Amino acid sequence: MSTHSSPAQSHGHENGHGHGHDHGSDSTEIDWEAMADTLENNGELHLPVLRQTAARLAELLGPDKEVRRILDIGSGPGVMTCALAEAFPDAEVVAVDGAPALLDRALARAERLGLGDRVAIRHAELPGDLEGGDGHAGGGLGEADLIWSSKAVHHIGDQQGVLDALTGALRPGGMLAVAEGGLPMRCLPRDIGIGTPGFQARLDALQEYWFERMRSELPGSTSTVEDWPAMLAAAGLTDVGSFTYLLDLPAPLGGTARTFLRNQLTRLRDVMSESLDADDRKTLDVLLDGTAPEGILRRPDAFVLSATTVFAGVRRAS
Repeated sequence: MSTHSSPAQSHGHENGHGHGHDHGSDSTEIDWEAMADTLENNGELHLPVLRQTAARLAELLGPDKEVRRILDIGSGPGVMTCALAEAFPDAEVVAVDGAPALLDRALARAERLGLGDRVAIRHAELPGDLEGGDGHAGGGLGEADLIWSSKAVHHIGDQQGVLDALTGALRPGGMLAVAEGGLPMRCLPRDIGIGTPGFQARLDALQEYWFERMRSELPGSTSTVEDWPAMLAAAGLTDVGSFTYLLDLPAPLGGTARTFLRNQLTRLRDVMSESLDADDRKTLDVLLDGTAPEGILRRPDAFVLSATTVFAGVRRAS
């Protein structure tokens, strides 16, 4: 999937990723191969939520629903791909992405977990590669009984159009589930002892501005009310609903979670530093200082509270 990277967690790809172009003078191109370790580590941190989500999707589909083929759209390094393969032991799961290096990671991960015989990869650019075909020599991605996509649809200009296309790839009785919207991640208290209190709330506001600019510059960008249940219903899905799982890692954090937060803040600085005022830029630099006691790698009050909201609906059986 050709997408764009969000600067941090509120619109970022904690379970997947975005890639392709970045926009504006304060944006940077991303070397996804170089970021592969970071992306997979981020997925590992969220693995409890991903496994809960996969299990919930199996529960919603029900024990009588035969799930033979699953598409993971915007799969990144395949952490959720493998969680889906574990939750649906009779299904082929196809990791679909636009970055070959990340697809290689997905395949290697599946092999390590003993899932290599049921996990496949597919290099694809969306929305074009959704059109037609049987998923093999005929082109396209083919049909599926479950289509999963995390934080990827919002990187397509016409969000309703891609939901329509994904619905069209479902077999009758199949389910489309997208992780979109939701709440910004929280990792710091309001007053962190440096800079002006409310630092994280100000970052949220800048990210909303960045996100809207990114959306407006996408090819074929179409404004729509981001009512995801209504959008899924408009795509022709029934039994539309949602659920949310929390990743709640209280302070004090371990090393893996601290590294995750430092990666998020580093990406935010790389993309948005010119938009920060001098005081907040200084605060961010202190948070990223690996030797400072107030830095994210050392401070005792850092935590991770992240909500993953999933919207799902079923294609009416013929």
